[in-house]
Order: sequence, then structure tokens, then C-alpha cells
Amino acid sequence: QVQLVESGGNSVQPGGSLSLSCAASGIIFRLYNMGWYRQAPGKQRELVAGITTGGTTNYADSVKGRFTISRDNAKNSVYLQMSSLKPEDTAVYYCNANLIRSQYWGQGTQVTVSS
Repeated sequence: QVQLVESGGNSVQPGGSLSLSCAASGIIFRLYNMGWYRQAPGKQRELVAGITTGGTTNYADSVKGRFTISRDNAKNSVYLQMSSLKPEDTAVYYCNANLIRSQYWGQGTQVTVSS
């Protein structure tokens, strides 16, 4: 059974930092491209950051320079370091694993940025 379990979501003030983690099981993690998506109330789910099996990263324009995605294949985990957080970063953040025709999602973790 495939599981992606996110953790690290919290409430934080604008300008603050958070680190999200996603632990994967049931897949050969190193073969999967990984990503973080987010969905704010009333909005569509959007890609925040992605990292390929080779370590190439890409980011949404709105988070470039503020967020960093990384992976540790030995720990079957992907991370999202978020800094200089803004109220518009408030959303449920989802971990995603994808490999050609296979795609899996975590249950999501809430990030709230508010003063």
C-alpha cells in the first residue's frame, strides 16, 4: 500500500518560516519525481515545487527565492523549506509522487500565515 504522509504544517506570522516533510512508503522512492502542491479555499490545486529523480528542481514563480524543495532517497522523504511566508501562502499543502502512469497524493497538511 502506497502512503505519502506530510507533516510540519502550522500557523505562522507573515515573514516566518516553516519546513514541511513528506515520508513515502510502498513505492521505490528513488524512481519517482516528487512535488509539493497547494490548494487554497476556493482555488484550484497548484504546483508549488517539484524535484526530479536526478535532483532537478522547479518552482512556481510566486515562491521562487523563498521556498526550497529537497529529497533524501535514503529516507524516502521529500522536504519543502519555506521562508518569508506571506498570507497568500495559506493553503493545504500536498505531497505528490509521480512516475509515468502512476501518481500518488498525501492527505495534506495545513499552512496558515496570519498575523
